Amino acid sequence: MDKKTNQEIQELIEKATAGDKKALETLITSVQDLVFNLSLRMLGTFADAEDATQDILLKMITHLSSFKGESSFTTWVFSIAANHLKNYKKHMFARYPLSFEYYGDDIENGNIQDVPDLTQNVEKDILAEELKMSCTNVMLQCLDTESRCIFILGTMFKIDSRIAGDILGMSPEAYRQRLSRIRKKMADFLGQYCGEYGSGKCKCRDRVDYAIQNHRINPMQLDYMAAAEIPIKTMIDVKNAMEDIDGLSQDFSFCKPYQSPERTKHLIQEFLDSIQLSIIKQS
Repeated sequence: MDKKTNQEIQELIEKATAGDKKALETLITSVQDLVFNLSLRMLGTFADAEDATQDILLKMITHLSSFKGESSFTTWVFSIAANHLKNYKKHMFARYPLSFEYYGDDIENGNIQDVPDLTQNVEKDILAEELKMSCTNVMLQCLDTESRCIFILGTMFKIDSRIAGDILGMSPEAYRQRLSRIRKKMADFLGQYCGEYGSGKCKCRDRVDYAIQNHRINPMQLDYMAAAEIPIKTMIDVKNAMEDIDGLSQDFSFCKPYQSPERTKHLIQEFLDSIQLSIIKQS
């Protein structure tokens, strides 16, 4: 979708709250990929991200009339999404939390050599790429919830520290300091253990069968390889102020943005087709 001015966004909101379903669909389309990508990085799996995306978009719809234009519409949606995701308890890693210590121990001591071939005739290079994307995304779950959100906003979305601070309820200075520490922690872990992004011994291709055995990837459902990537510039263009916090950006090239899966788009469309538009007047 093309970038829209604040005035155009405000006009769309006024039309949507007056019952214009097309205006509401345009607003949802403008932010659904942003919400999905934030959810995916915060929660770790496609399935959980899809569920959370629907919840967040519904919350956005039901609070549209409370948007006063005091911030950009995107910032407002990010605030709703971040607050929702920080308190989200229905995802897999809320039940089975991870830590860098656990992840490192599994890399060092996981018994990968005795696992049989479980690739089900899927090319190992394809499975290795799926594992790389999945592993580095799941690694974010080793961070506490707020640190994870800080890292994602600063590293993937490259949001200005003032805006990110507003979203997370902290000063720009505190946000920059915490982001720098978190990025260093992530870069140190990658450097120590990961052979794809650092100098560690862990190679995705060597661990494919082990990952399948432990239900970390499924040869019959390759979410990352099936997802359509979004050009980074498209994600950046929705925000006005960007900054380069430090020199670690190249270590986090795994933070690729994806389009919302087709099944999510279909569910959103079904919701729009059945919605009682009067609910968007709630606040």
